[in-house]
Amino acid sequence: MLNGEEIIVYKFRSMKVMEDGDKVVQAQKRDQRLTPIGGFLRKNSLDELPQFINVLQGQMSIVGPRPHAVSHNEQYRKLIRGYMLRHKVKPGITGWAQVNGLRGETDTLDKMESRIEYDLDYLRHWSLAFDFWIIVRTVLVVFKKDNAY
Repeated sequence: MLNGEEIIVYKFRSMKVMEDGDKVVQAQKRDQRLTPIGGFLRKNSLDELPQFINVLQGQMSIVGPRPHAVSHNEQYRKLIRGYMLRHKVKPGITGWAQVNGLRGETDTLDKMESRIEYDLDYLRHWSLAFDFWIIVRTVLVVFKKDNAY
C-alpha cells in the first residue's frame, strides 16, 4: 500500500496456494505449505527478486518499510499507534527493521510493534547514506540467512 492505494507485490511462488479468505497466514519455520523449490528460494531470499519489477514500475523502492498484506494492515492499524504512517513512503524490498533482526514472521504483537518502531525510525532519519547502509547490511543478512523461511 502506498498513500492508501493497494499495489500488487511480485514474488516467485514458493508456497502452495491455500484459500483462507481474508485471513493471511505468514510463513513460518518448517511451513507445510512450502514447495520443494520454494524452500530453496525463500532460504536464499530469491523469492523477492521479482520485486525489482515493482521498483522499475515506480511502485516500490529498494529500501523502505516492507509491504504487509492488506488484512494485516487492517488488523494492526487498530492495535499499533502510528502504524499507517509507514504508508507515506514507497514500500521497500528491504528495510531498517529487516536488517535489525525483524525479518520473517511477526507472530506476536510485540514483534510487529518493534518492526513498526524501526519503520517509523527509518522515516524520521531517511537519507541516501542511510539507504546505502541498509543495502550493505541487507547483503550481510541475506548471506547469514537468519529468519529466512
